[in-house]
Amino acid sequence: MNEQLIPQMIAQATTRPAPPSGTEVFMQQILPLLLMLGVFFWFLTRSQKRERQKFENMLSSLKRNDRVVTIGGMFGTVVEVRDSEVVLKVDESNNIKIRFARSAIKEVLREPAQQPAATTPAKK
Repeated sequence: MNEQLIPQMIAQATTRPAPPSGTEVFMQQILPLLLMLGVFFWFLTRSQKRERQKFENMLSSLKRNDRVVTIGGMFGTVVEVRDSEVVLKVDESNNIKIRFARSAIKEVLREPAQQPAATTPAKK
């Protein structure tokens, strides 16, 4: 009986496990990498979309007398808003007005909120 058992034990000890199939390699190594890249891409495009929406809202809310800065660094006051262009007054003393494409406006300058006067504690 020992003679039959020894060859079986040797055969079991020398056999190698089968190499992993292509599906197993994909599921264990490549799929998690693809999922991480997909999540990263989603976050990246989401933030870009949010910034673009904020810019579009700023352009659509332009109105007369807004102080703005163009992408070229020119400061001016909005005189007229048209469909695709904006007329800015860039020099008050000489009444110089320049037309810009609406998309050339970089930002609207908001006046800082009035700070309430700091109250000093009453002296005794």
